[in-house]
Amino acid sequence: MLGMNLLSFLILTLIGAVVAVAYHYVIRYRFLDGSDALVGKLIVGWLGAWLGSPILGHWLWKVENVYIVPAILGAIAAIHLTVLMGKAFAKLASMRPAVTEEKKKEEIRPGKPAVAA
Repeated sequence: MLGMNLLSFLILTLIGAVVAVAYHYVIRYRFLDGSDALVGKLIVGWLGAWLGSPILGHWLWKVENVYIVPAILGAIAAIHLTVLMGKAFAKLASMRPAVTEEKKKEEIRPGKPAVAA
């Protein structure tokens, strides 16, 4: 049977919510501010918790088909990597190519009059 029962869903939601609140408000590791960022972290945390056991293994405590420690580690990894990728893409987008002195002299910018050297 492919599915999960309600209690498993709620346990994964609780794990994702605790990790999301810890990252957003306690550690303050965030890319975006506001409640929408927290909801996004909760969703990503739930997915990470859900994928935690299949990826990290089935070990230690099990409650309603949810292995707690791999679910917590999966939620932490998913939230951390999501914020890290957002910060990396923002930094990449803000980078500008280096301009040498030779290119500066030849460059004519629109909206500014060209000045003879």
